Amino acid sequence: MSLLFQNIKNRFFNLNVLEKIITINVVVFIIGLILKSKMAWLELPSDIFDLIIKPWTIITYMFLHYDFFHILFNMLWLYFLGRLFINLFGTKTALNVYFLGAIFGGLLFTLSYTVLPNFFGNHSSLIGASAAVRALLIFLCAYMPHQETHFFSFKIKLWWIGAVIVVLDVFGLFGVNAGGNLAHLGGSLLGYIYAKQLLKGHDIGKGFERFVDTIATLFKRSKKGPLKTVYKNKSKVGGYTKSDFNEFNNQKKIDVILDKISKSGYDSLTSEEKEFLFRAGK
Repeated sequence: MSLLFQNIKNRFFNLNVLEKIITINVVVFIIGLILKSKMAWLELPSDIFDLIIKPWTIITYMFLHYDFFHILFNMLWLYFLGRLFINLFGTKTALNVYFLGAIFGGLLFTLSYTVLPNFFGNHSSLIGASAAVRALLIFLCAYMPHQETHFFSFKIKLWWIGAVIVVLDVFGLFGVNAGGNLAHLGGSLLGYIYAKQLLKGHDIGKGFERFVDTIATLFKRSKKGPLKTVYKNKSKVGGYTKSDFNEFNNQKKIDVILDKISKSGYDSLTSEEKEFLFRAGK
């Protein structure tokens, strides 16, 4: 039994951060099947005053799913979007967009039901990771809108996908799941703003990232060890010397940098490489 537990533990820690979130969602879903009546304290309320009393629900609601197809489609989207997102932008940006998208979507849901109860009607609570997943999707669509992807035998641009998703969510405001679609639109708006600001060189998630890091340090035991000096060789770009790299044409330079991102993540880029990729994206 201990060996099995160790194998599971090792496999879990070898997952990327969004795959770990998928695993947590699945575990919570299974628990919810057994203890559904006990999970209400994790749901996001539609009344702002209830949210003040239960502030943790702005985070916990995104891990709750009671319907099989709800969690299935959310986790499938998260799996495929997550792998692409982390390869291009790194783990920290992925987490920033994911959690801020869920928070923004949850706040829009609660504020809308509190301010306009006659329009949206009675709604008890919100659950699901849809707002967070929407944030990742719309971020990609806004950051590289003209990037093409295959849809069966057709090639379509990412911004077309984003536009269709947003339009469907707007129409959904007049259906039976108005609250869920409000959260979707909140997540989409956050993803769009985040991408556009990042293209301008402003990472709006840095404040949230520092807040999370501060909270995390409170739960870490201080471990003192011998000081180490680490030297990083930044004279090379993607395995090439700078002189060789400068000889490449722009497309080759972009390919080299994207290959480096796919292997080591966006955070591994130097400031010069990020600046070059930013200018090329324009």
